[in-house]
Amino acid sequence: MTHRIALRQARPQDFAFCERLYFETMGWIIAELDLDIGRQRESFARQWRAPQVRIVTTEEGEVGWLQTCVEADAVMLQQLYVDLRFQRQGIGSDVLRMLIEEAASAKKAIALGVVRINPARSLYERFGFRVTHEDQHKVYMRRELD
Repeated sequence: MTHRIALRQARPQDFAFCERLYFETMGWIIAELDLDIGRQRESFARQWRAPQVRIVTTEEGEVGWLQTCVEADAVMLQQLYVDLRFQRQGIGSDVLRMLIEEAASAKKAIALGVVRINPARSLYERFGFRVTHEDQHKVYMRRELD
């Protein structure tokens, strides 16, 4: 199934949708890494900033969200989540294509960090992201300008 996606700027009332989607998609990772759920909720609330968030929509409604910020030499992809019901349908790929176009227009690379055990890493690798460094839980990746 193909979806036509659009991105819209988040509003403060989108926080609940983003929080729900984050914990639904990351729940297994939080459990696998034995992370404190209370701390994860606090961290999420501190890091989520509506001006940096865009909601991914299709004809079926809101299906995901991403959070980015522009740094000196790169666009930092801080978060990207697609509702479990819509995963593996090309939506994440479409969002990455849009982000790559935006970064290219701004003449910037794209950087991100992905949890080591997150299968999304293979998606990023298919889009030309390369590992720059790692820490205990994450792999940090970057996609240079074409």
